[in-house]
Amino acid sequence: MAVDSSPIGFEGYEKRLEIAFSVPSFFTDPSGLGLRALTRPQIDSFLDLAQCTIVSQLSNSEFDSYVLSESSLFIYPYKIVIKTCGTTKLLSSVPRIVELAGSLSLVACSVKYSRGNFIFPNHQPAPHRCFSDEVSVLNEYFNHLNPKAYIVGDPHSANGNWHIYSASNETVADDVVTVEMCMTGLDRKKAAVFYKKSGENGDSSGGAGEMTKMSGINDIIPGHVICDFEFDPCGYSMNGIEKSAHSTVHVTPEDGFSYASYEAMGFDPCSVRLEPLVKRVLKCFEPREFSVAVTCTGGTQWWATEEADVAGYSCEKQVVQELPGGGLLVYKTFSARSEECAVRTPRVKVTKRCWKDVVVAALEEVGA
Repeated sequence: MAVDSSPIGFEGYEKRLEIAFSVPSFFTDPSGLGLRALTRPQIDSFLDLAQCTIVSQLSNSEFDSYVLSESSLFIYPYKIVIKTCGTTKLLSSVPRIVELAGSLSLVACSVKYSRGNFIFPNHQPAPHRCFSDEVSVLNEYFNHLNPKAYIVGDPHSANGNWHIYSASNETVADDVVTVEMCMTGLDRKKAAVFYKKSGENGDSSGGAGEMTKMSGINDIIPGHVICDFEFDPCGYSMNGIEKSAHSTVHVTPEDGFSYASYEAMGFDPCSVRLEPLVKRVLKCFEPREFSVAVTCTGGTQWWATEEADVAGYSCEKQVVQELPGGGLLVYKTFSARSEECAVRTPRVKVTKRCWKDVVVAALEEVGA
């Protein structure tokens, strides 16, 4: 990702919003385009509110993919996924997204908002300074979908919590797996790949495509067509697409707050399995710590509960949380083992926390 001029460093942890809409009748949307009928100015109108812009685009017959100045946007006919990092105001875009969807006769049927613990929480703009405020904003538009909000993970770990808001007014029948990985403390040699290089004449040499190849990102899910982008002086983003599946990587390589994220959604869970996928991602970055959040809907819950035994890492925490609409979240945190430590750290299931605990937990985030 692009690095701003802040003296504290760039906030790599993304905010992620996914809104699904009920499929309208043929007479309402005869083309079947749904949200894909939105014009570029209309898309820019809600991205402006979130404080980010489009830097690159890739599409196929199923959906449109946009690399943003701060992360990614995916627009399907009846679903939108937007991730933003830094000090963006993602939830400020919600009213405009709802308005534009309404102009197309689309009604939201499920919503998910998720994020990790920010590295620099006190520098986030409202309402992103605490989870309870974020939940309040979301409830203004989606309270009728029976929302639930959770903070799961390890409250004693600086980056060990996962925040998720989930709302749905119907059981989700589609078999969809979403994997989100957050990695900190990247290996310096791996991180160095994501610094922009200049040739003898000061021109960019290699570019984003070289970063994709040298890091091994193109080997994570080889079938994905990749659209990548390098930032100046450092940072990297890519979106990958294949049929209805997408993947995305974002990297902030600067030492002291280095961070990388990986997401994949909509892939065939029978051909892409959890443990090999995690290992391929880790090979690109070799982080000191990382987390994996797997959200499953339909009949894919078996995929999330598979073991992910990664050499060199201990699984510190594991949480299994049911979500509205029949979904399931499995959240795991890992840390690198020292060479002297030969015993695997036992997994500990953390007590699930629901909305009644969110206010207290969110206040703890900002030291209140």
